[in-house]
Amino acid sequence: MTGSHSRHLYLADKLHRSGLLKGLVIERREAFVPSPPPGLQPMDEANFVRHFRDREHAEHRFFGPAEQFRFDGLDVCEVNPEELNGARLQAWIVAREPDFVVSYGVHKISNDMLDVFPPIAWNVHGGLSPWYRGAITLFWPFYFLKPNWAGMTIHRLTSKLDGGGIIHHSVPRLERGDGIHDTACRAVQQVAEDLVTILRLVAGGAQIAEVPQKSSGKLFLAEDWKPEHLRLIYNLFDNDIVDHFLDGKLGHHEPPLVRAF
Repeated sequence: MTGSHSRHLYLADKLHRSGLLKGLVIERREAFVPSPPPGLQPMDEANFVRHFRDREHAEHRFFGPAEQFRFDGLDVCEVNPEELNGARLQAWIVAREPDFVVSYGVHKISNDMLDVFPPIAWNVHGGLSPWYRGAITLFWPFYFLKPNWAGMTIHRLTSKLDGGGIIHHSVPRLERGDGIHDTACRAVQQVAEDLVTILRLVAGGAQIAEVPQKSSGKLFLAEDWKPEHLRLIYNLFDNDIVDHFLDGKLGHHEPPLVRAF
């Protein structure tokens, strides 16, 4: 179950090419490049436009346009957000008798939907849980000058947002010259590769342990983020936080990662 943006379809394509998919649900998501909200200071409006323009360019470089992805020979069900937890989709999933369900980039899944999933039901979360749960969680490590904490979490799907037991953390290699969006794209590439490895282990009979999430960490809400936060990324650092980190100018604290292999 994925969203409709390039990053989401890239991960689904990786699973499909690896022979691991028998069905795909695509939730049609909002426009990828939003318009600046009214009333911003000129500096903040310029940062907003730069941020989302650069995000689009980065994802096209790393993943290509969403329209390029084809899932020939695969059962595909496209839904609107209001249909995500509906009876039609529940019946569609039950009819395909999946061995496991993976979600990435879809809205919150209801308890009724969770009840029809098989025992192995995981979510791919853009952020290292439990420290970065919720929304916009690949942005905050950069804002807090900890780019090495920009990663992804595979965790059990539960009714608690991004709160299920952790299967695996993925972190990308930090490359000199990369900006915030390059690192985010590399994180998606890395978790896609890791997820294929883990699911092949599961298909071969391996038992993958979960690590319960403790209460430490933070749930970031969408309203926590403001365009003014971009001043630090672009006006103070000109989007070269990775280089500052690699040069040893920002300190170094490694996240305690959970690894499935």
